[in-house]
Parts: sequence; C-alpha cells; structure tokens
Amino acid sequence: MSDVNQEITAPRTPLRRFSVPLSATRRGARLARLLAAEQLHAWGLPLDPARLIVAELAANAAVHGKVPGRSFRLGLAVTGCGVLRIEVTDAKGECVPRRRDAAPDPVESGYGLLLVEELAGRWGVRLGPVPCKTVWAELDLGGRR
Repeated sequence: MSDVNQEITAPRTPLRRFSVPLSATRRGARLARLLAAEQLHAWGLPLDPARLIVAELAANAAVHGKVPGRSFRLGLAVTGCGVLRIEVTDAKGECVPRRRDAAPDPVESGYGLLLVEELAGRWGVRLGPVPCKTVWAELDLGGRR
C-alpha cells in the first residue's frame, strides 16, 4: 500500500487523451460516466472497472468538490506503458479526500474511495493549480492499448 497517494513520476506520454468539462451536479457526474464509457468503447478498452471509478470520482466532485458557478473536468489518458489514467479535477482544493477504513456499522457514505482503492492499481490526489485538486486513479491494461 505504499504506492497509494504517491504519484508515479516516470514520464508517460499519452497515446490517447480525452478531456471534458462538466457541470458540478449529479447530472454532470452521470454524464461523466456515460462519456467515459463511450470513449473507452471507441478506444476498444474494457468498460469496467474504469466506468465504476469514473462514476465514483465524478460523484465525489459533484457532491464534495462543488463550488457554485464552477465545473469539474474529467480526463482519460492511455499511456504507452499500457496504463489508463482517470483524472477528475474540481475547484475545491481545500477538501482533499482521505483514505478511511470501513466503518464497523453501516453508514450511507464513505465507501466510494475504498471501492476506488480496491479497483485501481494506484490512486491519489494532486493539489493545484489553486484552488483546484485532481483525484486520479490508474488501471494497468495488461498490454491493451
């Protein structure tokens, strides 16, 4: 678990890139999931677990990273080393997600990043440019590009 929240610094030039701004609403989060699925399909990549990760990160941006009048940005990139990088950037940099252990009693929220941690090879948070933050997750595609 030492790589959680540690950004890999080796250069990874994207072979494919997709980026779109979306409204910081639940509808925008849903659209992020649908657009990501369409883009992954167009690239010939498997939809899951990437679609689930996009859904969680976009929902977090719409609920916890929302700043009135500001959007969030969904980014997808496939690198030459066979990695799919998912990035969601919102305008609330002071509200940084933190890893939590599952609560012993059922609660309504708080499981999303546990899901991301389980599904992604790596994930973390990059601060900036002020006032923004980017939550990212990477999936190893196993040679698929």
